[in-house]
Amino acid sequence: MAMTPLFVPFAPAGAQAGTQAGTQAGTQAGTQVRRDPANLGELRKEAERSAKELEEATKALEKRRATIAGSEKELKTKLTSLQGLEQRLSVMRQPVSQMVELLYEQPIAANNVTPFLSGNADERTLRALSDVTQIVAIRQQAVEQTSALYKETERLAGEAQELRAGNLLAEAQLAAEVDTLRQRSDKIVKSLTAALVKMGIKIDKVGRAALGCNPLRAATAGDYPNGLIPKGMLCPLQQKGFSLRADATIAFVSLNEAYRKRFGKSMCVTDAYRSLAEQQSVYYRRPGFAAVPGRSNHGLGLAVDLCGGVERSGSAEFVWMEKNSKRYGWFHPSWAYTGPFEPWHWEYDPKIDSLL
Repeated sequence: MAMTPLFVPFAPAGAQAGTQAGTQAGTQAGTQVRRDPANLGELRKEAERSAKELEEATKALEKRRATIAGSEKELKTKLTSLQGLEQRLSVMRQPVSQMVELLYEQPIAANNVTPFLSGNADERTLRALSDVTQIVAIRQQAVEQTSALYKETERLAGEAQELRAGNLLAEAQLAAEVDTLRQRSDKIVKSLTAALVKMGIKIDKVGRAALGCNPLRAATAGDYPNGLIPKGMLCPLQQKGFSLRADATIAFVSLNEAYRKRFGKSMCVTDAYRSLAEQQSVYYRRPGFAAVPGRSNHGLGLAVDLCGGVERSGSAEFVWMEKNSKRYGWFHPSWAYTGPFEPWHWEYDPKIDSLL
């Protein structure tokens, strides 16, 4: 059974293998990482590519498992056929044995053959010879059928063994490929986590990749209702007290580093993810300037409200954001230019980011 490997080693454009990227993210000084926000962006995109590969691999694995299930069904059918042939062989051996016993019990003596050869055989002698001829013919037929059944049995046994060996090989390869993909994804996320920690993201005390900051699980946050995403599914920003969905946070950190390089300071954030209760509070306190609770992109962990100059349309900070934010998947929505006019509101779109 030919097996097609699911995993193809991947080296990101503009970088060495994932190991080197991880080493750079995990061992370089924090200031050096800060000077190269593209490094974080490349790690993020590599992690997202890994997620896509995992998704495609999962589909391939499911298809392969279906093939294995089909092979197992075919194997079961062959084994059933094999068992039936063995029963038939057992039945066919009985008349052959009985005919041999009959020949011994009713032998044709020489004195019966002599009259037959001289033409003086009586009815009893002729009947005995006829019986012998018939027994020999039946026996020959039984032997031929038995031989054919033996060959068919050997063929089915060989095919069953081949299917069994192929299934065992497929299962072993599946386990190896799944393990390789898992290790690769873990390594990428670990490298990305190290880079985030160096940039000021407080993930946890021991530096493990927190669930909420794992970009491979970013889409999982979308399984929760607007404003009801668990805290453990959100990734904190460098700005203390604020968080977003993992992919949005990682893209925002890259954007923030580019902004820091241009203006010498981090972006000022006044709001990010909003729980449903917070959306309700803002909606009643600022009517006309907040979405209906349960419909805000803040409740999806995909929007921020900014300050520090960005909130003023036409300012250097606002203009810079208009020119550069889409490079990191962030944009100023068209509705925020008109009604209500909200220059401080910016949103993240994974589709825009995937095209970069």
